[in-house]
Amino acid sequence: MVETRELKLDIERIGAVSAILTRPDRARACYVLAHGAGADMRHLFMEKVAAGLADRGIATFRFNFPYMEEKKGRPDQPAVAHAAVRAAVAEAARLCPGVPLVAGGKSFGGRMTSQAQSKAPLPGVMGLAFLGFPLHAAKKPSSERAEHLAGVAIPMLFLQGTRDGLADLGYLKPVIAALGAKATLHEIEGGDHSFAVLKKSGRSNEEALTEVLDTLAAWIDGLA
Repeated sequence: MVETRELKLDIERIGAVSAILTRPDRARACYVLAHGAGADMRHLFMEKVAAGLADRGIATFRFNFPYMEEKKGRPDQPAVAHAAVRAAVAEAARLCPGVPLVAGGKSFGGRMTSQAQSKAPLPGVMGLAFLGFPLHAAKKPSSERAEHLAGVAIPMLFLQGTRDGLADLGYLKPVIAALGAKATLHEIEGGDHSFAVLKKSGRSNEEALTEVLDTLAAWIDGLA
């Protein structure tokens, strides 16, 4: 049985945002799952990740960043996003006592989570998982957005499509190599920034997402 609970997440000195806890019976971990820059926590991708992880015995705690809750076009300043991540981690720990925590998310959400962790450890979080880390802007390869990752001391999993226009692997692989044993890269062959694959690849988007979820669940189990 899977519990789906909608609630409000209070962010100190900022306000309240919507959140969703998806928790299967006897969940063995909880993933604090932040959304990307252009779509909220209810986006189909986020729904599929939450449902797929629940099928694998892992809970998720999704939440909106304040700008998305208020339907503003521009993402929050980092300090606001970091505060939202910290509030979400604290609430997930409260709702899932004794359950190991991991954090991260899709694109922007994953990067805001890693920035928050680099500034001060997120209490109780044992690893960060990125569903498409946004290393650079489209058609502007660079690794500057990854500089803060050197300040992250816990394990990190990078799930990246080989066609990801926001993460040229020629730039990402050296970043991960420099991070050493704490960083793991798993490439989704033919996947774009959301792991969608071309028809000529011979497999479906659902099969690619299954690879993402299987890899993520196995990595989380390895941490626990």
